[in-house]
Amino acid sequence: MKWLFIVPLFLILEFYAFQAIKRLTSSKIYYALYFTLSFLPVALLVYSFNIDTDDTTFSGFRGITLGIILSVYSLKTTLIIVLLAEDILRSFRYFYKKLSVPSEGVKIEGRRKFISQFAMGLGSIPFISLIYGMFQGKYNFKVLTYELAFEDLPEAFDGYQITQISDIHSGSFNNREKVKYAVDLINKQKSDALMFTGDLVNSVASEMDDWKDVFGEIKAKDGIYSILGNHDYGDYYKWEDPKDKEENFENLLKVQKEMGWQMLRNEHAFIRKDDAKLAIVGVENWGKGRFKKAGDIDKACDGLTKDDFKIVLSHDPSYWDKILHNHKKNLHLTLSGHTHGMQFGIEIPGWFKWSPIQYKYKQWAGIYQFEENFINVNRGFGYLAYPGRVGIWPEITVIKLKKGSSHQSKKSHS
Repeated sequence: MKWLFIVPLFLILEFYAFQAIKRLTSSKIYYALYFTLSFLPVALLVYSFNIDTDDTTFSGFRGITLGIILSVYSLKTTLIIVLLAEDILRSFRYFYKKLSVPSEGVKIEGRRKFISQFAMGLGSIPFISLIYGMFQGKYNFKVLTYELAFEDLPEAFDGYQITQISDIHSGSFNNREKVKYAVDLINKQKSDALMFTGDLVNSVASEMDDWKDVFGEIKAKDGIYSILGNHDYGDYYKWEDPKDKEENFENLLKVQKEMGWQMLRNEHAFIRKDDAKLAIVGVENWGKGRFKKAGDIDKACDGLTKDDFKIVLSHDPSYWDKILHNHKKNLHLTLSGHTHGMQFGIEIPGWFKWSPIQYKYKQWAGIYQFEENFINVNRGFGYLAYPGRVGIWPEITVIKLKKGSSHQSKKSHS
């Protein structure tokens, strides 16, 4: 029944947006282009789900069509908002100032054309930005560097450096050279250890077949530690047999082992230096709402004391917000991902950041602090659904641990 309301509304809005085009040109070629961009991507997106009913994620051809739809409708939305606002204002002027249509008709028509031109110019900003994000922004890798101070950091680890990457989503990639460049950029940081905080794939382990050799080149002298993200369990794929899902999951674990990554599933490992140690605590995915809740921090911390210095890997930052930030075991630093910063937003390093995702997640990008403990939410290495990034760029995080008061912590972008 809802389609009886949605479809007519959709057609009305389409007609309304088309009025701006009509005022700018009378060329039937442009009309044909307008309707092609409006309806063909939608038809192709629907078709993609009909030919592949198993994979429910957005990647590859499906992702490209979604990106085109978002780009076009960002332009249309701007047109509709501007024209609607002008119509409302014109109606008020007409009724309250008693303007006559015959005497003002030419002026109104001229004004409407100007408003259409203005709306088209304004709408071109998100349109061009989203197109840019699809071709360039998704590989615009940034290294974000932080220096975090802890009073109880063991002396031997003063100056210890960690690189964090998250949300690779290997099934979305289409440019091997760009990904290899990013892996080289990771290795150039020469960090002591690397932490991967989940979502290696979109749905199935075979997505890594073409990328295992590339990511296998990542090196860190004290090891690479990883956890599972919500996409790594294969929950977004329609498996014919539960055994196939189990086999896929085992293959995903096997891939990480072959790359030399140590998977932590509600458990911990130690990095030792002289007589001191860091506990790397890895929990399985735990997310609010409909997301899988397999994370068990108490099990992962079993055997650890409050005094042990702990770095927690937790894919979804909502677990930190709900439980980890005030845990009795004193979890010094949590590393998360998951949000991608929504792959869209505005960010002026050190001054301002905004993304629609902040209305769902309190901690969505960068460093956050509760008393003496910190969380870093990585903006993600890859991308999913919309095949690009605008304003919120793919991230490689470098964190240097320092011994001292937390107010001495610093951050920088490059």
